[in-house]
Amino acid sequence: MPPLVKIRSEREQMSAIERRIADFILDNAHLLRDYSSQQLANALDISQSSVVKFSQKLGFKGYPDLKYSVGAAVAAAGNGESTRWPPEDQPGGYLLVAETLRRAKAAAEEETMAANSQVELETVIALVDNAPKVFIYGLGDDGLYAREFAMRLSLLGILTVQQADPILMIANLSAARPGDVLLVFSEFGKLPQLWQLSRQFQEVGGKVVSITRHTANPLRAHADASLAICAHDPQPPVAQLLYRSSLQYLLDFVFVLLCQANPDRQRQLAMNQERIQHLIDN
Repeated sequence: MPPLVKIRSEREQMSAIERRIADFILDNAHLLRDYSSQQLANALDISQSSVVKFSQKLGFKGYPDLKYSVGAAVAAAGNGESTRWPPEDQPGGYLLVAETLRRAKAAAEEETMAANSQVELETVIALVDNAPKVFIYGLGDDGLYAREFAMRLSLLGILTVQQADPILMIANLSAARPGDVLLVFSEFGKLPQLWQLSRQFQEVGGKVVSITRHTANPLRAHADASLAICAHDPQPPVAQLLYRSSLQYLLDFVFVLLCQANPDRQRQLAMNQERIQHLIDN
């Protein structure tokens, strides 16, 4: 996993000093090559040993190993600087904003793919493909993506139960059986009712797959499998757009993998699309 992605994903579980180190690295990744462990410690007014322990806690041999890894990631991504949005009154600002947004979306999608390993994705694909029923749940904006993905799974011949009402979803749990799968869409994964729903589903032998931001959160921690979305920007509205873009990109990838994993799914998709087209034409 890329070092900056790892730091972001584990930040919420860090101590206050560790978060200060993490934030400095995330904000100044392109400058880290110029800092020794002592210089970094001096800049943050902490001990050098805190910097070393931080590096080791992330799985690196020491600070030089972390610095090299961050430098390589920065070089691979370009100049490593955070997204800089052009001033509104800058000449050609309209096109510059469009290009900046395009690059920000591309970077978020690449980071999202890096955060979801092939093993993790294959686990999710196997669970969904082999499930007798797939329950899908999401609230608010998450519910829009949950509903759209439920429709796609239905086109593949997968029996889905989708709800945006927590009471109705709990009622539907009476139909859950061992081997069924529950996909829970929740950007931050912190709503108590989602933990309750997931726990009840697991109690009947079902498997829970969480779809959240790539952060430490209760829903993701207690799920049987997870899909992680990366989307970071200093401006909250832009960060929300990046989340939606990366979420859609990952769901599209999962859909394609499901089609490739089971030829019968592709045949069912073709049949359903033909039926839909016939209905539209008539």
